[in-house]
Amino acid sequence: MSAGTAGPSGSSRAPYEGERSVGQLFAAATADLSSLVHDEIALAKAEIRADVKRGVAGSVSVVVAGVVALASIPMFSFAAAYLLKYWGLPLGAAFAVVGVAFLLVAAILGGLAWRSFKKIEPPRRTIEGAQATADVLRNARPRPATPEERAALER
Repeated sequence: MSAGTAGPSGSSRAPYEGERSVGQLFAAATADLSSLVHDEIALAKAEIRADVKRGVAGSVSVVVAGVVALASIPMFSFAAAYLLKYWGLPLGAAFAVVGVAFLLVAAILGGLAWRSFKKIEPPRRTIEGAQATADVLRNARPRPATPEERAALER
């Protein structure tokens, strides 16, 4: 299209030198928005990755605690109960003492797992960035047309 011919909008004004067309501005805005979304996703992945590692460490602690508790209960229960009976405790009381001891060990391991889970935090920077982007997009307004541009569109 040569300078001075009417464009798709009916405007006969040719863009000034260095001025971008609406299509170019829209393409640039779309590219910038796409880049921003990709950056936000990368930030979310980076923040969540650290929390997932903490969650895995806590889960491993829970699994190990469960395996230790289940595998050792029969073996050590009988050994400890009969040792307490040998020291003079009635057999029923000896088994009760052993059961309480295993519950204490399980509670300590569960507390360690809970402490690992409490360190998991939401991805605050990602949330703040997404909220800031949403605020900018929510408040974005096109600039009003100048009187010359309005006159050119009415022709």
